[in-house]
Amino acid sequence: MASAKPRVKVPKKAAQGEVITIKTLISHPMESGQRKDKKTGELIPRQIINKFTCEFNGQVVFSCDMDPAVSANPYVEFNAKVNEAGTFKFTWVDDDGSVYETEKKIAVE
Repeated sequence: MASAKPRVKVPKKAAQGEVITIKTLISHPMESGQRKDKKTGELIPRQIINKFTCEFNGQVVFSCDMDPAVSANPYVEFNAKVNEAGTFKFTWVDDDGSVYETEKKIAVE
């Protein structure tokens, strides 16, 4: 699925030890596999983002599994404590094996 587009919002800088809010959204239909095609009557195959992970400087700071009940274009918001400058790496994994990744850097003052 080539149209999945990840977007993330991370502050550009933070104070050492500050807890920041991170917001993510990925454009994806999150097809549950339970709906029928209106023309053919056949079930539309399931295709969902089933796992989301956020790492900071190589350590997982947040992860979750997603189920078919999650709506299209899943939005995830969470907090993370920043003790040093570094890079957040965001990874979404699709049922079909596709992996979508993006990164954001943060400076610490």
